[in-house]
Amino acid sequence: MLHIKFPGSIVGLLLLLGCLHLKIIHIQVIKEGAGFLLGILALFFIPSTVGVMNYPELISINGILLVFSVIISTVLTILVTGKLCQYLEGRKAGEEEAQ
Repeated sequence: MLHIKFPGSIVGLLLLLGCLHLKIIHIQVIKEGAGFLLGILALFFIPSTVGVMNYPELISINGILLVFSVIISTVLTILVTGKLCQYLEGRKAGEEEAQ
């Protein structure tokens, strides 16, 4: 509709975030399913691992650079997410103490 090329999964996550923020969907509705998916998250990486094994040319210089960039982006994502969660938890705790 907007002629912007975004993957459907990203659009879905943004819609879910908006609905959670606007309290259209309550957390209790998705809490159990989200916990289940986090429990089996490692299984989602199996197809990509098998794909890399099918294409050994990926393990060349470009493949090493690709793996290096994936590792760095993963670490940065974990750090930013952790800091953001700590900030939000601290802010929530401060609001609860103020009440």
